[in-house]
Amino acid sequence: MAVSGFEGFEKRLELHFFGDDNDPTVTTMGLRLLDFESLENVLRVVQCTVVSAVGNHFFDAYVLSESSLFVYPTKIIIKTCGTTQLLKSIRPLIHLAKNLGLTICGCRYTRGTFIFPKSQPFPHINFKQEVIYIEENLPNNLCFRKASVMPSKNPSYSWHVFSSASDNGAHFSDGEFTVEVCMTELDRVLARKFFKTGGDSAAKEMTDLTGIGNINPRALICDFVFDPCGYSMNGVDGDRYSTIHVTPEDGFSYASFEYVGSVYDDQDDIVETLKKAVQVFKPATVSVSTTSHRREVWTRVAHAMEPLGLKCRSFAMDEFPTAGTVVFQTFTAARRK
Repeated sequence: MAVSGFEGFEKRLELHFFGDDNDPTVTTMGLRLLDFESLENVLRVVQCTVVSAVGNHFFDAYVLSESSLFVYPTKIIIKTCGTTQLLKSIRPLIHLAKNLGLTICGCRYTRGTFIFPKSQPFPHINFKQEVIYIEENLPNNLCFRKASVMPSKNPSYSWHVFSSASDNGAHFSDGEFTVEVCMTELDRVLARKFFKTGGDSAAKEMTDLTGIGNINPRALICDFVFDPCGYSMNGVDGDRYSTIHVTPEDGFSYASFEYVGSVYDDQDDIVETLKKAVQVFKPATVSVSTTSHRREVWTRVAHAMEPLGLKCRSFAMDEFPTAGTVVFQTFTAARRK
């Protein structure tokens, strides 16, 4: 293991807002009315920038210098890696939303266990500090709050969750689920494909060559290659996003895959999507977190991993205010203990 390197494990923040339902501007555009300069100012505080962007009728997706940003009318998701200070975005985002007539009603923060925790700046030095910082920056109307560290058999793989909500009812859609996949010890041959070799079309070539484009053929893909290595992409499919980020360097190789689905989809789709994503990297270790109000989502995860020679090593479950059930599972290649 390298003494220090690039921190692949992301921090993820999801904020939900509400406004006047009788105002069509709020329901159709809302946060999407934020001008680019305002978003850039928030990202500057976090210490990252926009490198590529795409949007559709439902939301806007930005590839960042450190991961991704998704802006919906009443929801914003920021995911950043490295030594970014993600939580510093909470206060300015609440302020910007307020100027649009939107009030925060839900917050969820998740992350894995950092590979290089000593390199993290304030307020990300440890989870306790992160929770204190979040709580200091949230208004009092978010009165239902819970923080939890979900364990696994390997202390290097814990899942950290903070969730809070106001009493304005459920803010995380009942039928929607989120899957967050973290992969380490990537297959070395496959990881080499994420080192830049081409010119302007390098990102598209990487997407095609690695099989990432086949994970969801319906998605519009916005991709970006970093110099000398590393890759990010956002997929846009109707009102749903998917995102992949890759740190391919040997010794601290890491890839993440996240996507949103619906419990009303064909359940086999969950299995196939996960299988395709994990096969791109053939990692030795995988952790999968599912957030959903329905049981059938997490039960499908093992069905996706087992055919790839990945064995479930740990399982943890917890309930969070209005966010639903979070299930955290870890898998390792069967050849490894």
